[in-house]
Amino acid sequence: MYTSEKMTSRQQFLHVMEYKPVDAVPNYEAGVWNQTIDRWRGEGLDTAKLSWHWFWGEDYFHLTPREYIRVNYGMMPPYEIAVLKEDDEYETVRHANGVVTRALKAGASRGMRACMDQYLRFPVTDRESFHALQKRYGAGIQDRYPRDWKSALLPGWKDRQQVLVLGENCSTLGFYWLAREWMGTEGVSYGWYDEPELMHEMMEFIADFTIQVSKPVLQETDVDYVMLNEDMSSKNGPLLSPAVYKEFIFPHMRRLVDFFKSSGVKYMFVDSDGNPDLLVPLLLDAGVDGLWPMERVAGADPHLFRKKYGKQLRLTGGVDKMRIARGREEIDKHLAELCPLMEEGGFIPTVDHTVPPDVSLANFTYYMKRKMDLLTGKF
Repeated sequence: MYTSEKMTSRQQFLHVMEYKPVDAVPNYEAGVWNQTIDRWRGEGLDTAKLSWHWFWGEDYFHLTPREYIRVNYGMMPPYEIAVLKEDDEYETVRHANGVVTRALKAGASRGMRACMDQYLRFPVTDRESFHALQKRYGAGIQDRYPRDWKSALLPGWKDRQQVLVLGENCSTLGFYWLAREWMGTEGVSYGWYDEPELMHEMMEFIADFTIQVSKPVLQETDVDYVMLNEDMSSKNGPLLSPAVYKEFIFPHMRRLVDFFKSSGVKYMFVDSDGNPDLLVPLLLDAGVDGLWPMERVAGADPHLFRKKYGKQLRLTGGVDKMRIARGREEIDKHLAELCPLMEEGGFIPTVDHTVPPDVSLANFTYYMKRKMDLLTGKF
């Protein structure tokens, strides 16, 4: 699995994806809660020395840099953010995506809640409201792309030494993600059965819109991967059945993946928290190459997924954040369990989501030190 040949970070990524030897596996992490930053500051970390944009890299923890093409796939214009009601304990807010929530103030840190909001209203309730929402998703808007990107950024993308990704994290949104954002979990769950025509129209629109917005960039450069954010699973499995996925989403997912790969996208990943196991065969049939973050508390064990799906499915994530919180002995034991996957390839270990505040600075620092040993074959 390992070689003494010196590689760029892009070569490292590509070799891992192709199960080829590397001098080191890329060192990726997603980030931390704001509450975690607060804790680590109290434990002595000079937090001003860090960027806290870990998808792009972080020198302090030796994270491997990646570059993201900042395409805006969201609403243009967004809804006006407004506090609709507020008291000492709660505030009711309309967010930029049109969703109205009631949130507990206690425990929040710089806008990040310590618990889930209560979701009150969503922008789509029927076909008429969906058609009204579509007006916020015009594809041919120049402001969706970085200013002067063809002259200022494109030359570097074409002559890159690091991984290039189309869309920042949680910008390239998938079919289930957007439907749930527009209708809510309950609304979309009923929608498959009560409003099938609307749901078919919605899935077709998502694919068409994503393709149209992506085309101008992909006509100019190839990219190394796209991460389609879906979050369509819970601890107990997917939030929709394989039959529903196959009928409503699969044809458009396959069409979207075909477009990406025919336009120079090397790998297609899907982000889903929880355990998406039951949907993996359909994802593979659609041309998906990998999953992230392999959330361990939900039973998304990378060893089991590799045994079940083989090398066709690349895996990223799979480091149990709860075990990191337990200290050095547990960290060593946990990382040692990942050695066979590291030797085989097609696996990049990261914490299985952002790092929560029950992980101390000392434990995370030790995890990163021992993880570097794992990434370089010295564990």
